[in-house]
Amino acid sequence: METPSSVLILGIGNILWADEGFGVRAVETLHRHYEFAANVTLMDGGTQGTYLLQHIEAADILVIFDAIDYNLSPGTLKLIEGDDVPSYMGAKKMSLHQTGFQEVLAMAELLGRSPRALLLVGVQPAQLEDYGGSLRPATKARIKPAMDAALVWLAEHDIHAAARQQPLPESESIVGSEIVMARYEAERPPPDQACRIGDERVLASDAFEVAYRPHKVGSDTLDVDVDYRGKY
Repeated sequence: METPSSVLILGIGNILWADEGFGVRAVETLHRHYEFAANVTLMDGGTQGTYLLQHIEAADILVIFDAIDYNLSPGTLKLIEGDDVPSYMGAKKMSLHQTGFQEVLAMAELLGRSPRALLLVGVQPAQLEDYGGSLRPATKARIKPAMDAALVWLAEHDIHAAARQQPLPESESIVGSEIVMARYEAERPPPDQACRIGDERVLASDAFEVAYRPHKVGSDTLDVDVDYRGKY
């Protein structure tokens, strides 16, 4: 019998920064509502970057869910296939995880172990600067269309999913029951208890100073070093 293709469905991103968590939340939702054959792995890749290389190398078919800056309207869903995927993941990086994952794809290709079929399911984020925040409505509304698009693409590659009669309980979520989306949103502390963008009591204090020092790199001078100097 022919060995079935190894399939990896991967959500990457940082759930701590609002729409940056789209990829993880999409795979979380897909896992709760659909079941696949044993040759299909659904994974919360988070911001692991190069640590995902072994999983990419082992995959014949790879689907990636992520928040991507396409320079489009917030909530716009866009699918990219094949060789175009790495360039989209690195063209307008929103966070360090995208740099890391672009390198993972490059390393897999260099080693001759790239997936033979690759799909990026990306959504244009609406908000990133909200520490501890969840997906904005325009982004959250794209989870189901994103899943549907991925399922159609997978079916074209003879990979089929079955809808669960009942969604899996939160205790069986692939992201961990403590940070499933519903609980993460419901238990978020109010702004006066948890800083979201930076503590003004510190940033505006005379005891705190940020100084940028010129730093020589070859013939260029870059302001890259940051000093934090307190007066007390």
